[in-house]
Amino acid sequence: MVTVIRVPGVDNLRDVGGIPVGAARVRPGVLLRSGKLAGLTPAGRAMLSERVRRVVDLRDDAEVEAEPSVLRSVPITRVPLFLGSVGSFFEQNMDLAAMYRHLVDESARRLVEAVRVIAAGEPTLVHCTVGKDRTGVTVALALSAVGADRDAVVADYAFTASQLPVERNRAVVEYFRTHLTDARNAIQLATESPAPVMAALLAGIDERYGSVADYLQSAGLTDAELAALHDALID
Repeated sequence: MVTVIRVPGVDNLRDVGGIPVGAARVRPGVLLRSGKLAGLTPAGRAMLSERVRRVVDLRDDAEVEAEPSVLRSVPITRVPLFLGSVGSFFEQNMDLAAMYRHLVDESARRLVEAVRVIAAGEPTLVHCTVGKDRTGVTVALALSAVGADRDAVVADYAFTASQLPVERNRAVVEYFRTHLTDARNAIQLATESPAPVMAALLAGIDERYGSVADYLQSAGLTDAELAALHDALID
């Protein structure tokens, strides 16, 4: 349903075009998602700059400073989603469900900022460090707001775990098992994208707000911006 894109130097890159929205589908080439862009090769930069016109970087200041994007030919909108450092979630031993609820509760206006860039209608790449959590929540909300098939949205999120580099995951697991007494949540935060977690997050938003669109509008997305998001994403 989604299209994996192989570009040298970036992991977990794909186009969510093709996801069903009622009788229609998400337009190909409009919304891409990935991990960080710090390792792009010159060939990778050329390939990606042909595909996208806007980038939304969801990482915090420390992450950007440590691994700055090398895709400089495309305008970048920075929207740091976590209020606090990424490391704080590991220190608090949060699981994924709790971290996503934190994002939805504490970063609603920032999520709207990211969705506004997508709604502008230019081919947009949304990314964080590995393209799993912040990217996963943002893309799931944007798709859900226009009525994309819920099972397909959840499946796109869950697909991420299969796209993370094996060596990276192995090193992460080894590190946490060595340095943390209870590493279960930390390993989940760093390497997993379980479908039930995203399904529960979206169901919880529906229960509390009525729909994902209502949630985003409660945080400042206007009727015109929601309509623009429909026009941008739906083929």
